[in-house]
Amino acid sequence: MQESKIMELKEKIIHYSGLVREMIEKSVNAIVEKNKALSDEVINVYEPRVNEEELVLDEECISLIARFQPEGKQLRIVMMISKMVSDLERMGDKAVNIAESSESLIGQPLVKPFIDIPRMKEETIKMLDDSIKAFIDEDIELAYDVLRRDDIVDDLRDQILRELITYMIADTSTIQRALHLLRIARNLEKIADITSNICEEVIYIKEGKVVKHRQV
Repeated sequence: MQESKIMELKEKIIHYSGLVREMIEKSVNAIVEKNKALSDEVINVYEPRVNEEELVLDEECISLIARFQPEGKQLRIVMMISKMVSDLERMGDKAVNIAESSESLIGQPLVKPFIDIPRMKEETIKMLDDSIKAFIDEDIELAYDVLRRDDIVDDLRDQILRELITYMIADTSTIQRALHLLRIARNLEKIADITSNICEEVIYIKEGKVVKHRQV
């Protein structure tokens, strides 16, 4: 029974991460496609749903521990799922920030073509997908690969920052719009960081090795 309950929790974390994935996708697509309906959906539909499911999943983790008193690896897995729920909810909050900035930019002239932000979104979403897969499959090599890919997202953020500074210096009327674009990039970078945290926990559970703040 205990093992089946843990499997149920794993299935639910896959579903929960899928909701957050959609929030990230839609929040960025809102500005790229100039589609306010997408940002509205993230803010008014997805966020309340993700917040509600966080409370349900957290309660299920607590209930499982209280009822079955798992030990060793099983206890670590349940505790990690509880932490992942919190991490995924934080990613959802970042997606809401992106959606809010997207709404502010819709209808305004472009500061620059959308090249790096969509690339950041794709890299971040792939990191999220792979971090969940690494957890479910206990795939250490994939977890390490996700950690290394965080540098790609950081480099894209830095590239966006450099370009936006150039635009703001050349034309001060772009400052407000550029700051919203920078906010989007920074929130994507934060999502990638949280995803890396999940992989660090996967490695710790499997190998007992702390890799936080270390070169991988």
